[in-house]
Amino acid sequence: MKLSHFNFDLPMELLAEYPSEHRDEARLMVLNRADQTIEHKEFKDLIDYFDENDVMILNNTKVFPARLFGNKEKTGARIEVFLLRELNPDQRLWDVLVDPARKIRIGNKLYFGDDDMLVAEVIDNTTSRGRTLRFLYDGSYHDFRKKLKQLGQTPLPKYIKRDVEPEDEERYQTIYAKNEGAVAAPTAGLHFSRHLLKRLEIKGIKFAEVTLHVGLGTFNPVEVEDLSKHKMDSEEIVIDRFATATINDALVKKRRICAVGTTVMRAIESSVSSSGTLNEYDGWTNKFIFPPFEFSIANCMITNFHTPKSTLLMMASAFAGHEFIKKAYDEAIKEKYRFYSYGDAMLII
Repeated sequence: MKLSHFNFDLPMELLAEYPSEHRDEARLMVLNRADQTIEHKEFKDLIDYFDENDVMILNNTKVFPARLFGNKEKTGARIEVFLLRELNPDQRLWDVLVDPARKIRIGNKLYFGDDDMLVAEVIDNTTSRGRTLRFLYDGSYHDFRKKLKQLGQTPLPKYIKRDVEPEDEERYQTIYAKNEGAVAAPTAGLHFSRHLLKRLEIKGIKFAEVTLHVGLGTFNPVEVEDLSKHKMDSEEIVIDRFATATINDALVKKRRICAVGTTVMRAIESSVSSSGTLNEYDGWTNKFIFPPFEFSIANCMITNFHTPKSTLLMMASAFAGHEFIKKAYDEAIKEKYRFYSYGDAMLII
């Protein structure tokens, strides 16, 4: 498969600027791989496709307010700082992206907050846009993180041109988020409401939670026509004993196992044993899934509608079949489904 196989014309008005009014009332397109059929539903109808003892795998990562705005010393130029990864908690070191990058050099100081409550110094240039910052803060680590949270904004994707609104703090987060560390939401999970989760639980569906801290690398553009030459950024994952036991039991019993989102799929496919079962894992993955690919764990997947040439579209294509996904996306555009992070959902069974 080549990069050009994943290009299509996406009308800009279909990029969702806001979430649906109610989480579980987003639209849901259901793709049946065996019958090659497409159905149009609402997300809450998901329950009709699952039976007792089927398993849904959720990514319980939590988005932190990663976008900060500061001012450069002397010039006062406004600089956007996007926190990517904490490198050393004791030294307050972070990998960040800065914009505009050309104005920021090693040794520059940046000031954040009305009373300059936080100061950072640039100590390394890693890429054209990337920097390493040391925050100069003498208080406790707890107080430092509190300050970051106070100053930071919900890191909505760049395609959303509006300002961050109060509701984004809640809606750009799954209701089961608990392990902080993501700079982007695992968006397939945004459609689950407490009510829907309760109904699924009452029906006897089991849940397994894994953690994959979503980084911006997920959204990095692919710039090579030969997909085998694209390198994914590494992301941290944790798969614990309870999750592996629940999932492996369902594998043995041939139950439906649903990966809720591309992040879950990448996490579980990064830790498969030689016998095709799931292993516990605590580490990093840079796995890139594109057609053709043999999936080992999940036999069902929930995902949003993705942008042209994205690695997320490539994974969905590997799972559903390239021609079937193309047909589904043509249908989605015709039926005006909403795309990307705040957009509608797809269930592939």
